[in-house]
Amino acid sequence: MAATTRGATLARAITTCIEPTDDAVAGLGGLFTDDAMVWSPNLMAVGLESLAALLGARETAFTDVTVEFDSLGVLGDKGFAEFRVTATFSGPFVIDDDVVIEPNGRQLLLGAAAMADFVDGKIASLRAYFDDASLLEQMLPA
Repeated sequence: MAATTRGATLARAITTCIEPTDDAVAGLGGLFTDDAMVWSPNLMAVGLESLAALLGARETAFTDVTVEFDSLGVLGDKGFAEFRVTATFSGPFVIDDDVVIEPNGRQLLLGAAAMADFVDGKIASLRAYFDDASLLEQMLPA
């Protein structure tokens, strides 16, 4: 499979994990291997079923979500991406039953990087890195 096809797969996978839609979650098998491992500071999934379940129950506190890629590349069976996510903090963010951060209406900005391993053109492993403390800082009242 061509690197550009794997690059497009990586971009769709990242976008799906950040802003999952029902159609995108239903199509995870076209992006990931059945036993794919996906993790970030706030997500850990092993296998398509686990990933679909987690993405189906994702946070609804953010609207107007956009993902902009600063760099994206594939070398052999390794993919990488650097990207920025912007979103409006428009709904309550539930940490647990006792801790809820109320929305402040601010536009949030998060810089991130991701690495992927491909097997037969699909992602077998996706690891995303970002500073979740800076995200929380933007969410807290001024």
